Formats: sequence, structure tokens, C-alpha cells
Amino acid sequence: MDDDVRVGLVVPLQGPAGILGPSCEAVADTAVRAINEAGVLGRAVRLEVVDGGAPPADVAAEVGRLLSAGRIDAVTGWHISAVREALAPVTAGRVPYVYTSTYEGGEGRSGVFCTGETPARQVAPALRWLRDELDVRRWFVVGDDYVWPRRSVTRTCEYARELGLELSGVAYVPLGTTDYSAVLREVEASDAQGVLVFLVGQDAVHFNRAFAGRGLDERMVRLSSLMGESVLLASGAGATRNLFSSAAYFRSLATPDALDFGRDYVGHHGPDAPPLNNAAESCYEGLMTLAWLARRAGSLQLDDVLARAEGTGYDGPRGPVHLRGNHAHQRVHLAVADGYDFDVVASF
Repeated sequence: MDDDVRVGLVVPLQGPAGILGPSCEAVADTAVRAINEAGVLGRAVRLEVVDGGAPPADVAAEVGRLLSAGRIDAVTGWHISAVREALAPVTAGRVPYVYTSTYEGGEGRSGVFCTGETPARQVAPALRWLRDELDVRRWFVVGDDYVWPRRSVTRTCEYARELGLELSGVAYVPLGTTDYSAVLREVEASDAQGVLVFLVGQDAVHFNRAFAGRGLDERMVRLSSLMGESVLLASGAGATRNLFSSAAYFRSLATPDALDFGRDYVGHHGPDAPPLNNAAESCYEGLMTLAWLARRAGSLQLDDVLARAEGTGYDGPRGPVHLRGNHAHQRVHLAVADGYDFDVVASF
């Protein structure tokens, strides 16, 4: 066991994003089994789970403690950008850190590899499609009040100008918000045709229920870049009408690699496994990226990995993925909710 590759898996086990934690852990276990069957550096991979739903400073302190104790060789996982901002200085110069979440873009620190989607590939093409296909031109933005929504809105303003769209209003709420009545009054009073949603996990669930409860789903579309199947399930089928999501993975994808992944996941955890979703599947991408980086470099020492990282790629549930700089390039899809699942309507 002392010779294992030990990976710190930072995933939320509490807070608004905690709804995604069980799926993230289950997918990571499936990824580890697949990696260990194929082998990496002649060693087994073992996970050390860290609660990424704790306050960011606490998460960073825990990862720092594990690094100082020599208990982890790399870090990955799905967690919000506020946690990444706290973690990156702790991992800098020490171990590879593969950040898997959808995020605002712009991360360029050495040793941080980003496999999640960014607004340029996720939000801009979706806004263009909804403009061209549904003539949605006026948007209201609702987001949690932290770095991902705020920086994503800055970029969305740029896309809106380029696409000839209008932003009718922007509202930020604290993480953990359950009462959206004031925000929805602003939405109702605007001339918006759609709401762009930058809310995390349980916050999105509460918003969806309140939005539908006021009948706004009958006359407005919603678009989110973080609205996976777990959120649909918790929101209820009656709260997901005219809801679109853009992501690199949906469990309804019918590509051979995505179907194989789904079969492996259910075969590993059984039919009652936590639901597959984009956030959870991203943990598979993070661990696979670490495995391919290690194989290409012949080690997980950070200097070796950095020297050989460019162009690293593999085929997985998202299709072909490869690294340019420190970012993964991949296909992104736009899907519309159909009850508790998504139907893909376009790919970018």
C-alpha cells in the first residue's frame, strides 16, 4: 500500500453542492477500478477523499496537511471555484492538480490542469443556438455570489454584445439561498425571454421549484451550464419545463464510450447507484487525465508531468479529449430537460 499512487479527491459532502457528492465519489471509484485494471506506473491508485463542501480555507488546510504528511501524490475532483482559488497556492510546485469543474475560465497557474468546460465553449454557443432556433434575445442572469458566476457574467456580457443580445438584469444570491421570491419578482418585472442560471446544486433545485411555481416556465426558457441529472431529479419533473443545459457529458449520450461508461458504472455500483451527471462524470475525467499524464511522463513528479503534458489525450465518455496548454479541449452539447433526463439538441 505504501507504493500506491495516492490521489486526493476533493468533492463536496455538504453545503449546496453536497447533492453531487455521492455521485462524484461513486464515479471516482469506477474510474479507479478501470485505471487499476489497465495499470499506471506499475502501481495501484488509491483515493483520499476530502470534503470540498467545507469552507475553502478549511479544504486548503486539509489538503496541505495531507501533502505535508506525504499522504497524497496528486489532487483532483469537482468543487467550486472558490475552493480552487484556495487550493491552487497549496498544491503549487508540489503535485499535479487536475481541476474538473465547469468554471469561469482563465486559470493559468503552473501545475493546475483544467478539464471542465468554460463559458466560451459552453455559454456562448448555447446563447447563439437559442437566439437562432427559439429567437431568445433578452436574458436575465441569476447566480450565486462568488467567483464562478461573477466572472462568467462578465464574459456573458461580451458574448451578448457579439450576438446582439440584451441582458435585462443580473441578480446574485448567497450560496445556500432557499427563498427566491425577491429575485423572481425582478425577473417577472423585466422584459427577459430567458434566465441564465449560474447556481450550484441545491440552490438550483430551490430556484427551479420557485420558478415553476410562479408559472415562469411557461413563458421563459432557462439555460444553465451546471444543471445535471441529480438537480433534475431533486427539482421534480414539474419544475424542468423549457430548461436547457450545456455540458460536455449527459448520461443520455449514446456514443459507444459513453454507453460503455454507463454500463461499467451500473455494473460496479448496481441499479440504485447515485445518478450519473456531468459533475460526477468529471471526476472520471480528472482521474483519467492524471493516469494519462503519469503514463506519458513516466512519473507523477510535477516537473516530469509539466515537461510532457502538452498534447496529452485520450478517448472517454466525453469523446476525444486532449490538453492544450493546461486546458482540456472537448465537444460540448446543448440539451433540453425531459422530466428527469436530458435530450441533446445540438453539439458544439
